[in-house]
Amino acid sequence: MTLATALTGKTAVVTGGGTGIGLGVAVALARAGCRVAIAGRRVDVLDAAVAASKTEPPIIAHALDVADRRSVADCFRWAEESLGRVDILVNSAGVNIRRRSMAEMSPEEWDRVMAINATGVYNCMREVLPAMAARGDGLVVTISSISGLRASMLGGTAYSASKFAASALCTAVALEYGKQGVRVTNVCPGEVDTPILEQRPNPVSDEHRARILQPEDVGAAVVMIAGLPPRAHIPELVIKPTWQDFS
Repeated sequence: MTLATALTGKTAVVTGGGTGIGLGVAVALARAGCRVAIAGRRVDVLDAAVAASKTEPPIIAHALDVADRRSVADCFRWAEESLGRVDILVNSAGVNIRRRSMAEMSPEEWDRVMAINATGVYNCMREVLPAMAARGDGLVVTISSISGLRASMLGGTAYSASKFAASALCTAVALEYGKQGVRVTNVCPGEVDTPILEQRPNPVSDEHRARILQPEDVGAAVVMIAGLPPRAHIPELVIKPTWQDFS
């Protein structure tokens, strides 16, 4: 079975799908045959992403704040009405802050990063896991980070902590739900050319952006994971620029 036939007709919801990695993953899944819904906080960005994607089947979109449980419940209710069952959930909503050290960031900034990057993953998985477990099949892919494996000054204190939390959450859920046929994978990218770079304390040059990962690179990795047979589970995948150290 090829990837094209393995994913044809499958459904996927991608949070943070309007830009960056989320959009790269959404387009890759749609081109592989999935019916895809993207979700995010900015409706205008989602609409622009849908218009530009030009995939078949076409991508659809809905507003979502992953930190707001009512918003999450409304979005996934809409997804089930629009797509039917959700076969694949990709948690790609994420945020970072400019003031990244413990000394500089505010408690409110800490709370925001944790609410989106960690609790947001919990909120979305909570909506899809019961149905996945009931039918004995489903895939959750969470876009974590190398900063979720090795804390770094580059990612910063709050971001690293949030990604460690999300990675641990998904590893634990994989252990809990694996025997019920649900696979949960952490994808841990290195540097990727996405809008989150605009929150770096120091500007990132065009030359640097050109040599790091692109969103479609992570999209290809997610399609590979999703195209595997249900008997095969990748708990964790690291993908990084060739030149970037992993130590």
